[in-house]
This record gives sequence, structure tokens and C-alpha cells, in this order.
Amino acid sequence: MAKTNYKTLELDSKYTPKKSEPYMCEKQLAYFYQLLNSQREEILQDRESVLSDVRMAEKNETAGVGDEQDQASAEQEITMNLRMSERASNLLGKINAALERMEKGTYGYSVISGEEIGLQRMLARPLATMTIEEQEEHEQRKK
Repeated sequence: MAKTNYKTLELDSKYTPKKSEPYMCEKQLAYFYQLLNSQREEILQDRESVLSDVRMAEKNETAGVGDEQDQASAEQEITMNLRMSERASNLLGKINAALERMEKGTYGYSVISGEEIGLQRMLARPLATMTIEEQEEHEQRKK
């Protein structure tokens, strides 16, 4: 029997990964794959909209539309939109890295120890790369 591919596996719309299933089985991988791809698409659409807004605001600013307050407000909006775009780019990088780990068969396992991160943690933070203990230790070292 051919192995099911998590990329093409169709899940029931109400499916949620369960502890009773083998960790990172095809159904769980399909769930996270679809979740991450959905987030990825949403970010790409939002980013395009934000960049369009920035272009429009810059165009208005260079055209000298409005008074000084309007221009200051436009500059603030441009800065805010660029920050949002930068955050979206960072998140997109993390999603792409998670999808790469999925391809390699290491998604859901710590990048440090190789241990299972745990289903509950993955459901809460699908981009997690470390176990809770490793994450806490990492954060303590950063202080």
C-alpha cells in the first residue's frame, strides 16, 4: 500500500490532532501543513495590501497633498505599515522554515535535542522549534 502524502491528504474540516494518534503522523502533518500554508497565503495577501498602502501614502506625500499635520500623519502611517510588513516578512520566514522542516521530517522535533516538542505545544505554537524546557533555558541565557 502506498504511503499517504500529508500535502495532498484531505482532512475532515473538524479534524484536530489527538494525543491518541502517533506523533506527527500523516494526519497531523497534513493538519499543520494546511494551517501553515493558510497563514502563509494570508500574510502574502496582507503584505501586498500593506505595500500598496505605503506606495499610495508616499505618492501623496511627494505630491504635497495636505498640510503639515496630514504629511506627519502620512509619514507615521508609512512607518507603521513598513513595520507591519517587516513583521510579516519575519513570520513568513519562520513559516517557510517550518515547511522545510516538514519536508525533512523534522517538524515537531526540537532543533536542539531532536526530542518531540509535544502536540499541545505545537497546537499552541505551530512554529515552535524547541521543547518548553529548551525554550525557557534559551530565554534565561538571553537575559
